[in-house]
Amino acid sequence: MGTILSFHAHPDDEAIASSGTLARAVDAGHRVVLVFGTRGELGEPVPGVLAEGEQLGLRRTAEVYESARTIGAHRVEFLGYTDSGMIGEPTNDVPWCFWQADVDHAARRLAAILDEERPDVLTIYDENGGYGHPDHIQVHRVGMRAAELVPVPVVAQGTMNRDLIQRALAMAHEMGIEVPDPTEVPDEPPADLEAADGVTAAVTFGKPESELTHVVDTSAVTARKRASVLAHASQIGPDHFMATMPDEVFAYVFGPEWYIVDERFEGEAPAVYAELFEPKAD
Repeated sequence: MGTILSFHAHPDDEAIASSGTLARAVDAGHRVVLVFGTRGELGEPVPGVLAEGEQLGLRRTAEVYESARTIGAHRVEFLGYTDSGMIGEPTNDVPWCFWQADVDHAARRLAAILDEERPDVLTIYDENGGYGHPDHIQVHRVGMRAAELVPVPVVAQGTMNRDLIQRALAMAHEMGIEVPDPTEVPDEPPADLEAADGVTAAVTFGKPESELTHVVDTSAVTARKRASVLAHASQIGPDHFMATMPDEVFAYVFGPEWYIVDERFEGEAPAVYAELFEPKAD
């Protein structure tokens, strides 16, 4: 049995980004561990979903345990930081938010879990966090540093296939579905949006297909992936596009999970990696 540890910024990120990969790992007999930098306190709740006085962070914590149950994950942990909010918000400057955390300090917190679990694969995000959210960028930084403190055979940077998104938008646009016009979506992040330490904050999603190295086919567990997503009812209501899109469209867009993989092993590949991660076809 192998182990895959999946590190995320907020509850619901695991569902959208990697729940298919994780569900497949569970089905193959491997151990799955989820770790979150924050509890997503600054998410925007679906109107009316919270009871009077209910705290969003507590609600999202409960939702992520339901998502983990759906996936079949064996352990869920939180590093203890608070949500930093979207790029450019005053909440980015709060001293105890994840974005402001010292990378080495946060990496040591994650490394303690890595040391306990000794995973074969660590999943994080690409260096821009997929779409420029400060906490997602911090997941990349902290994850990369933690994997130096406690060596991990495979570090897989989860991201999105930007070219696939463009194709999906074009298809939806032709079908008359209300989505952004793909001809108006820029190919590259605008140069005037920058986060701290010179990290460019993108309004585009993911990476060009040419930069991706591996893909996990999650078509066999697409229904569980969608159930994992819908477990986060405070963020994804019944009228959300991820809830309403036809099954075949959901499978086309969210079925493949894309990665930029850094192999750090010699000799035979770990089983969980060899079984799930396929080199991207040219």
